[in-house]
Amino acid sequence: MAGSAGKVVVIGAGMGGLSAAIRLAHGGYEVEVVDRAPVPGGKMRTFASDAGPVDAGPTVMTLRPVFEELFDSVGARLSDYVTLHREEVLARHWWPDGSTLDLFASREQSADAVGRFAGARAEKEFRAFCRRSERLYNAFDAPMMRAAEPSQGALTRHVLTHPWLALDMAPQRSLAQALGKAFSDRRLAQLFGRYATYVGGSPFQSPALLSLIWHAEEQGVWRVEGGMHRLARALEQLAHDKGVRFTFGSRATRIEIQQGAAAAVHLDSGARLPADVVVFNGDPAALAAGLLGEGLRETVAPDAVRPRSLSAYVWSYAAEPHGPEMVHHNVFFCDDAHAEFDPIARGEMPEDPTLYICAQDRGTGRNPEGLERFEIIMNGPPAADGTDPTDEEKETCRTRTFQTLARFGLTFDPRPGVQALTTPRQFAKLFPASDGSLYGRSPHGLTAALKRPTARTRVAGLYLAGGGTHPGAGIPMATLSGRHAAEAILTDRASPSTSPQTAMRGGMSTA
Repeated sequence: MAGSAGKVVVIGAGMGGLSAAIRLAHGGYEVEVVDRAPVPGGKMRTFASDAGPVDAGPTVMTLRPVFEELFDSVGARLSDYVTLHREEVLARHWWPDGSTLDLFASREQSADAVGRFAGARAEKEFRAFCRRSERLYNAFDAPMMRAAEPSQGALTRHVLTHPWLALDMAPQRSLAQALGKAFSDRRLAQLFGRYATYVGGSPFQSPALLSLIWHAEEQGVWRVEGGMHRLARALEQLAHDKGVRFTFGSRATRIEIQQGAAAAVHLDSGARLPADVVVFNGDPAALAAGLLGEGLRETVAPDAVRPRSLSAYVWSYAAEPHGPEMVHHNVFFCDDAHAEFDPIARGEMPEDPTLYICAQDRGTGRNPEGLERFEIIMNGPPAADGTDPTDEEKETCRTRTFQTLARFGLTFDPRPGVQALTTPRQFAKLFPASDGSLYGRSPHGLTAALKRPTARTRVAGLYLAGGGTHPGAGIPMATLSGRHAAEAILTDRASPSTSPQTAMRGGMSTA
């Protein structure tokens, strides 16, 4: 069946690109995926360590049905390609005052834990917050996250027909302000404020609507056996099974445009890959910067890619831990969230960071001995200048990271050296035109999510997928973006006369 419908070149083997490639190959297209990296996964990176491959990218898998639907849609089963384990403890949280809190896959267990942690009033507030988060999630899942092209008008009408949403959304408040009213215990407000960072934002500038992210996590967190990179490998294998070809270690240098439509992809090797359709699974800012051709600069609107979201300082290493008992997902909070996010807003490293630790070899009922694999994430600002990090910056990060953990009684033997660190400036080099931002456009502002580019572009035959496009960052959302791109292509190719791109075919010069 492959090749009967046309040729598709996918630039980028991230989750969005893989998702689109799988669906298009199943739909009868000849599909080739090219990526400058040697392996699939995009930001789902790994490093070698003495304990095996250690994750250096996304660590949290939520919304399992998104991945099951992808496999089901092409006649396969997720469980045949990757092994997942549901985590009973979603995350373990520590504060400088010595308090700790576990949140669970069961709302009742979490509520009981919150009650023991902060009292009956806090438990009541938590239950109310959960109900509000669930209402928001259910209200916006279909018309926003799963809609291929959501519009402000449609969402406004949706809110008007569900007037209770206006109260739940708290449109005039930031996430931090809304949580400050929802919780009398500031530690709980701080905890749920960190969900803004899941999409690259500060709780002080992100809309209160982002509280719905909690319900996505409350539905279940899954550990991927062998590490998160195994999920990317699973999609790669499924793509192979559907006839997709891969070319790794080759950088796309130009998308060729003929008569206003995508016609080919040029590689740094000198190869020219003819294409009826091109899917760009990279940061859309690369198109706006002209990195794939000067004629594509206006393909993406400026406010679709700016302002930029957060970056991060990421440690990936193997060591033997000593101190508090960790689970798979762990958060060590700073005393005052302003000490974390105010410096970031100024473009500086956090003075007193909150640190997330993924203990990759731990999970429900798993407590290994000896060397273990760890990933530590410290939020940081994007790095627009793209220069190399200085030795001073890396050593400062090392000091702040491990001295902070030592105050909680947590140490590592050996303490990793700076070679185990990836900084925002290094992310900027790994992902061109990204400024080191890991989540695409910033989520700050009530309508920020509506400004992300959707799958269709102004160029016929050129489509977008990935965390920088709608519906946004995170592996489930990036995977959904691939679905949106594939469905748009199948629809447009089936009815070219009605495609919204058709009228634009003559409007773009050769790139």
